[in-house]
Amino acid sequence: MSIPILKSNYRKGSRGKSIRLIQELLCLNGPYLEVDGDFGSATDYAVRLFQMKNRLPVSGIVNKSVFDSLIQPLKRAEASLSPGRKTLGQVMVALAKQHLKENPREIGGQNMGLWVRLYMNNNQGAQWPWCAGFVCHLMETACRILGLSKPIKSSFSCDFLAGEAKRKGLFLKEPAAAGRSKITPGSIFLQRRTATDWTHTGLVVETDGKVFHTIEGNTNDGGSREGYEVCRRIRGFRKKDFILIDGQKAISD
Repeated sequence: MSIPILKSNYRKGSRGKSIRLIQELLCLNGPYLEVDGDFGSATDYAVRLFQMKNRLPVSGIVNKSVFDSLIQPLKRAEASLSPGRKTLGQVMVALAKQHLKENPREIGGQNMGLWVRLYMNNNQGAQWPWCAGFVCHLMETACRILGLSKPIKSSFSCDFLAGEAKRKGLFLKEPAAAGRSKITPGSIFLQRRTATDWTHTGLVVETDGKVFHTIEGNTNDGGSREGYEVCRRIRGFRKKDFILIDGQKAISD
């Protein structure tokens, strides 16, 4: 999904998909309101509040300048970065931190909203859990920045990612302490339920051999695999398998 652009000016009385998008952005930038595609009194109030807080003319009209201000969190998250001499995994971590800073989260229901569509190729809804989509979006963006081919094929399925990693020789089954040094920043963890079923995934950003730190999508502070946001967590190694990313070539300036 590319970053949306405004095709017209909108005001009280307007309706449609563009209004749903504006409502989502208002929710991400301030108080929540109903995402119903109807530019009514609540949306008008939220627009005026946003304009006032951002020192824009308080008109209640969403024009290009208002929309550009509303969309800034997404633009900052998706901004390119200079890879320097970073490896693929290191660039993935840098991008994950860039996204985390903007607090990506669902808006309008389970697995719904602008951020979910970004990570899930415009898909959204209860049937579209997005943890794998988040990780693959980071991998694809990092590969594009570095000019590399993807180490594994992208998927919205944790099971598919595990299978791809096995096929490419990048899969590490729950390692004992001696084998954990192979897990470097940018590796992908998989929460294992059975030998052939993985239920959640996220990005490893740091490990000390006893625990590892992550940035994950579709989770929350309680660690649910059906959460609502991107957040940081600390996890243990039990029932965790890994996709080893950082064997990829480092890119110089």
